[in-house]
Amino acid sequence: MAVETKFVVVRKGEEKMTFANKKEADAYDKMLDMAEAFTDWLLQQQPEMGESQAETLGLLMADQKDAVQHILRTSKLPDAAASTPKSGTVSDQAASEQADEPATKKVRAVKAA
Repeated sequence: MAVETKFVVVRKGEEKMTFANKKEADAYDKMLDMAEAFTDWLLQQQPEMGESQAETLGLLMADQKDAVQHILRTSKLPDAAASTPKSGTVSDQAASEQADEPATKKVRAVKAA
């Protein structure tokens, strides 16, 4: 009999994703926190925007935070190679929601301006 440890990210009572290690689960949970903050901010700034659209944009901005930070710092788009979607992005998320082993995603700290 084998024993497996799995880390499950749960939001509002709903299982979002299952991970094999705590580091990836924590990174995903942090990305969801950021997406929620972006969603709330978008709804405050654009009340006529639908909640679904705000959630989608919030998830995209949180998932692509490196590109967003680059644009904010430089007022330019990131290089084409750097801006291509990585595995594990929001567009890939729906396909891998049910997977036990999601794609690995780099997490990088960036100095605040």
